[in-house]
Amino acid sequence: QVQLVESGGGSVQAGGSLRLSCSASGLTISRNSMAWFRQAPGKEREGIALIYSGGDRTMYADSVKGRFTASGDTAKNTVYLLLNSLKPEDTAMYYCAASRLGAGSWYSQYEYKYWGQGTQVTVSS
Repeated sequence: QVQLVESGGGSVQAGGSLRLSCSASGLTISRNSMAWFRQAPGKEREGIALIYSGGDRTMYADSVKGRFTASGDTAKNTVYLLLNSLKPEDTAMYYCAASRLGAGSWYSQYEYKYWGQGTQVTVSS
């Protein structure tokens, strides 16, 4: 049984930083594509970062490129998302996703088999 458990969300002021964690069980992160998504109220779920299986490549949405960094710790079977220079528009529920289903767009929510429950990030101005 696969479980993804996110943590690390919270409330910060604009310009601040947070580090989100996604602890995986039932799968090995190095053998799976691991992605981060976010969803703000009234908006579609948006893919923001991807770590390719093997961990040697990452992809980022333009909205977070240069500010967010995705990484993984294979010993802990955990992936991270470091959020720097946070803006109020980064406020959303952040989700971890795993195991791409096909060769579609990495930023599509329909491409992933497993999801965590999410962790809330709120950025105030």
